[in-house]
Amino acid sequence: MAITYNWNCKTVDVHPTEADHTDVVYNVHWIVTGVSDELNSEGDPYQSTSIGTQTVALNPESEFIPFEDLTNETIVGWTKEAMGEEQVSSIEAGIQQAIDLEINPTSVTMTIGD
Repeated sequence: MAITYNWNCKTVDVHPTEADHTDVVYNVHWIVTGVSDELNSEGDPYQSTSIGTQTVALNPESEFIPFEDLTNETIVGWTKEAMGEEQVSSIEAGIQQAIDLEINPTSVTMTIGD
């Protein structure tokens, strides 16, 4: 089974001005969705989502990118860099584990009839 991870980092908090720049991103609201290539009984892929926030710092050594030129891909890169490889792997592993439990549950809820 393969899982595709989609990082959505399109919602950000910005400082209106910082270091002679405007609309400087400092906090990212991320959503990571993992989608399995395995389908459930209804024909839909198994999936799980994790959400959180990550602060990012203005790097004075990098070229400043104006807000209107930012892309999700750019912000995802900043977010993953700020998190570090270990945290990124941990988030994706948690999603994998949640999907595995959907496919092979270790517990189910049942109701006793009258």
